[in-house]
Amino acid sequence: MLSQISLAELNAMNKGTMMEQMKIEYTELGADYICGSMPVDHSTRQPAGLLHGGASAALAETLGSMGSMLLINNEVHAAVGIEINANHVRKATEGFVHGKATIIARSRKLHVWEIRITDDEQHLICVSRLTVMIIEKRK
Repeated sequence: MLSQISLAELNAMNKGTMMEQMKIEYTELGADYICGSMPVDHSTRQPAGLLHGGASAALAETLGSMGSMLLINNEVHAAVGIEINANHVRKATEGFVHGKATIIARSRKLHVWEIRITDDEQHLICVSRLTVMIIEKRK
């Protein structure tokens, strides 16, 4: 179950990070998922005016990594992304994209997340898979 933390507390963690620069915002938490959104604007578009594939991957990794962080004891463990893939299936040029990361496999050492990113009209823009390793923090 995802940690009991408010969306306001989660979004405050973005201050001073890449997520703040890209205007990524967490929007919903569930028992096995986390959602967020990001604008399609000057901070996330490529020169041709389309949503940059790297921005989609950044949203996907942000959601999955935060999801893992909410599932572990952060005093003892850390969550680190070790592999991500992204299939960009439709363009986005304006508005917002919305991601939903759902955990599909969870063990003591690995979490696997599926992240589906859609536009404002619910069209699938990107589907991604993220593998997160759970490591012990060094003392």
